[in-house]
Amino acid sequence: SKFVNDNWMIKNGFLSDTQEHKPWWWNIKVQKLNISAPFMLLPDVSCQKAIEILQEKGYEQAPVVSESGLILGMMTLNNTLTSVLAGSAQFSDPVTKVVYNQYSKIGLENSLGKLSCILENDRFAVVVHEQTHFSGNGVSLKKQMVFGVVTAMDLLTFVSRDDRR
Repeated sequence: SKFVNDNWMIKNGFLSDTQEHKPWWWNIKVQKLNISAPFMLLPDVSCQKAIEILQEKGYEQAPVVSESGLILGMMTLNNTLTSVLAGSAQFSDPVTKVVYNQYSKIGLENSLGKLSCILENDRFAVVVHEQTHFSGNGVSLKKQMVFGVVTAMDLLTFVSRDDRR
């Protein structure tokens, strides 16, 4: 059962990820990774243009965000291909038609151990940073901003370059 699986419990915040007998990097914070600022797609970008951008940049996915920075989901090449082949989307449709909403988020202050647990089942994680915005009348609103997208390759690169065994 997933409820007794430590990795599932860590990924979903039910169990502390600071455990004994874990690798040297387990408790290091995600912010220590060399995460490059992501490029983001706005909702009106066509699927065709998004594919071209991803191919040009060498990525398989990109966050889709509103003008205000609200995360609408992820556009992935795989999900786009599946949608086009199934006939539920056309290349001329906006990326919002193929947006993928089942992705994991992780904060900069979370550990690489938690990231590792996420990446065991997911191809990527969206690194977010929560910010508080204040309006002119003093009302505050918490907003998650995309800081980056991290993959297993990013984690492996960090571990192999900075091996402190």
